[in-house]
Amino acid sequence: MAIKTFSLGGDLTVNRLGFGAMRLAMSTFDGPSRAPESGVAVLRRAVGLGVDHIDTAGFYGRGEVRANELIRTALAPYREGLVIATKVGPLPGPDGVPSRQAAPDELRGLVEADLRSLGMDRLDLVYLRVGGMGGPGGESIAERFAVLAGLRAEGLIRHLGVSNVDAAQFAEARAIAPVAAVQNRHDGDAGLLAECEAAGIAYVPYFPLGGGGDSFEAERIGKVAAGLGATPAQVAIASLLAASPAVLAIPGTGSLDHLEENLAADRLVLGDQDLAYLRG
Repeated sequence: MAIKTFSLGGDLTVNRLGFGAMRLAMSTFDGPSRAPESGVAVLRRAVGLGVDHIDTAGFYGRGEVRANELIRTALAPYREGLVIATKVGPLPGPDGVPSRQAAPDELRGLVEADLRSLGMDRLDLVYLRVGGMGGPGGESIAERFAVLAGLRAEGLIRHLGVSNVDAAQFAEARAIAPVAAVQNRHDGDAGLLAECEAAGIAYVPYFPLGGGGDSFEAERIGKVAAGLGATPAQVAIASLLAASPAVLAIPGTGSLDHLEENLAADRLVLGDQDLAYLRG
């Protein structure tokens, strides 16, 4: 890939291959917590390998092990140029799974909680995460996004993003305040990706490796990986980065070995035939 960096919000230059923090504290939202020491080690190694964009959320955690606290423990005081993005909107239900949505008057508290847990005076990028685990669409986000726009005006947030949105919700947000990034599922709307690319807005696929399932084309990816002497995960990441110069990939892991494997995808070059085969 000729272009390895992206100007997030027009003033934060980041490597297009970053790191997602969800799996630092747990393997799944309803699974057991991980040892905090392993998460701290992964974070420090990630930054040592050049990661300068970490994606997290206050609802990433199980019990006493929380991604934001791991990030602060591992990396504060933060080095210059390290961008930390977070998400607000989901609230945990009785089982700890983030199955509810915050009302507009609850968003300030969530942003302030992220500032405290991360140990920051201003958050680099805050996404309004909409809806549950299903697909986007169907509800207005204007009132909630306007709250975040107000917090940006106060100086608590540098840039705003939206997550799990359709084209109408994206347009609704852009009419209120500048949108620096969209975080949708990795197999999301190609039209929305094209719109982001044209506008210089980052498109950040979540679950870039299929979310631990088999939603990407495993057989095709496996064949390409075998031909290149790479792993399927590396091919999946490289194919996302090849989709558009606006794409930022944020694969996550709680394993040092998987971390190094994932970040090595930055050096993998997929030929035109490989990409055509992967895209069917």
